Amino acid sequence: MLLLSTDTSGKNGSISLARVTPRKSDVEIVEVVPLTGGAFSAQLVPQIAALLKKHGYSKTDLGAFAVASGPGSFTGLRVGLAAIKALAEALQKPIAAVSLLEAVACSSTMHGAERDRVFAALDAGRGDVYVGDYELEPQLHMHSERLLSREAFVAEAKGAEAGFPKSQWKAVVTPDAGLAEMVRATGIQIELIDYPNSAVIARLGWEHLLRGQTVRPEELEANYIRHSDAEIFSKPKA
Repeated sequence: MLLLSTDTSGKNGSISLARVTPRKSDVEIVEVVPLTGGAFSAQLVPQIAALLKKHGYSKTDLGAFAVASGPGSFTGLRVGLAAIKALAEALQKPIAAVSLLEAVACSSTMHGAERDRVFAALDAGRGDVYVGDYELEPQLHMHSERLLSREAFVAEAKGAEAGFPKSQWKAVVTPDAGLAEMVRATGIQIELIDYPNSAVIARLGWEHLLRGQTVRPEELEANYIRHSDAEIFSKPKA
């Protein structure tokens, strides 16, 4: 079965085509195609068509979809989710929505017998941090996803190291070099990873699909965490 995954959450995105087998966890990534420059609305659908044609497939060969649902660029996420919604609705195929914070948490190599709780962090700009608190073992579990100021994030990360029993320590992981440098300057250990791409989304999405964690096209929504400027500034003043 073919699985198509997309990530349009950041300045640079990607699409991936993968082969999967029902009831088996193996994922074979056929190809990852980068999307650069942020103009995803002009690139996404033609690139999907070209990727399928290159490998001798058409859209009717697709059996499922995985999509990075955010947090990230408001415009980029809307474009990516709209494309997957349209394809899934036309083909009547399932969708797995994957949080980018989940992808960051699962990309950590720091977890183990004493590091199964992870703080996944993404630079949200404006002095803020997107933070996902995840438990990786015995099975993936999200405790929370929030928007914190950098100061609040550092305070919680320090508390995570000092305020929990050793069995509950939280590793801190991010793909953002600037954020990692800031955190290290406060004395907190942090792992800098590669930014998750659509291949990571495909693998996590397939895990969701195997567990039956799917959404219908009309239910697919972006995981913004932060409100858009339009929402913020349109609120009536008290």
